[in-house]
Amino acid sequence: MTSATSPRPQPTAHRTPRLIATDLDGTLLRDDKTVSERTIAALAAAEEAGIEVFFVTGRPARWMGIVSEHVHGHGLAICANGAAVVDLHAGGQLLESRPLEREVALDVVRLLRREAPGTTFAVDMTTGVHYEPDYPPFYLDVGASVAAAEKLLHEDEPGSGDPVLKLLALHRELSPDDFLALARTAAGDRATITRSSPTALLEVSGLGVSKASTLALCCAERGISADEVVAFGDMPNDIEMLSWAGRSYAMGNAHPDVIAAASGRTVANNEDGVALVIEDILRNSR
Repeated sequence: MTSATSPRPQPTAHRTPRLIATDLDGTLLRDDKTVSERTIAALAAAEEAGIEVFFVTGRPARWMGIVSEHVHGHGLAICANGAAVVDLHAGGQLLESRPLEREVALDVVRLLRREAPGTTFAVDMTTGVHYEPDYPPFYLDVGASVAAAEKLLHEDEPGSGDPVLKLLALHRELSPDDFLALARTAAGDRATITRSSPTALLEVSGLGVSKASTLALCCAERGISADEVVAFGDMPNDIEMLSWAGRSYAMGNAHPDVIAAASGRTVANNEDGVALVIEDILRNSR
């Protein structure tokens, strides 16, 4: 049940969208990382109504098992903040990638080591994640290499290593927003830098790579325009997507900058805010 103090979604006095794009953590998923029965039913109803649903997340493909059975017809998801398009029907098979060049990643590492001493790094590749000794270990990822970022990013010959999807940068003392602002000042002309974590953990992608830019490419392939898209999100890595979509909703638990960027607002993820809007869209499309 929606609490009395929770924001209600704005009325959907628009034509029925052709595509729904939703973030996962803090948005579609509840805090315990489950998909509620109400949300499962809403996603299925959208599919039945002919509305495509795209999961658009910072998660790597290997962490998509929680939602893979709910992607329905097309099977596609946008992962790693737009760096990868994967087929969840084929076990997360990588279909397209927009990698971060290793030399650029090394530049970002050098700049952040200089401007924010104490930063520690992880490198997320198409084949898995690897991290520095002081970086918190990824218990979901076995077989990770542990070494300095410079060694992790080294190639014996250019192009011989696995594609890099994201560089992760963690600082244990700076506030999340301060670290993001510092990193963008230091290296924002070299790469796309954002964050989705409540901690000071930054995600670094290739310049111009974002949820929004990859979603726009996927929509263009389908002949879908921005004004035919409804998007949902809660953190700074969703801002470009919410600004691009014709209709967008910040979750009740969203970051203030996300609320400012979205055209509407729904209730929190734990109150099934995405499902609530989908139900409203379908009700008003009849």
